[in-house]
Amino acid sequence: MLTLALYNSYDPKKLHEAHLRAIARAAPICYAFDFHLALIGFPFEKKKPVEVAKEISQSTTIGEGGKYLLELARANKFHLLEFPKGGFPPQFGHIVATTRKPNENKEISSRHLAERALRGESFMLIVGLGRHGLPKEIFKLANYHLDITDGKRISLETCTAIGSIPAKIRTIMEELKWRRSY
Repeated sequence: MLTLALYNSYDPKKLHEAHLRAIARAAPICYAFDFHLALIGFPFEKKKPVEVAKEISQSTTIGEGGKYLLELARANKFHLLEFPKGGFPPQFGHIVATTRKPNENKEISSRHLAERALRGESFMLIVGLGRHGLPKEIFKLANYHLDITDGKRISLETCTAIGSIPAKIRTIMEELKWRRSY
């Protein structure tokens, strides 16, 4: 299972327009590239994923009016998580902090992650929302750090990263499968 997780570093108490736009933009990407979508630390007050998907879909035109968020929720591929208190649920597998400044002791390449995902390992790739990105505790908690530009250390705008990460990982996985078939 591959999961793209959006970490709320804006405001944990109030839902903002920026939250809604990021969720609406991430849903079609996750749907297109067969990723789960997880939201970490969003103020949804104990609501179920399908309820949240319906609510968000009523306020967006992105992703065909929230269609893909609803599809993810109905397929149990949309998850609402609280801020971690020592870890994430085990079904999400290896925790990966996405960053342009990976710790060299925790760095994993896109290709290595894709190879391992093809062998059945699960990964949750966390993207920080907001100016401050991911907090230090997530970098410590993460098993791996991923620079999606594979060593170029280029800072990507949040929505660009949201689109690039699943597209690149899934493309590498398809290339690896194609090579094996020849």
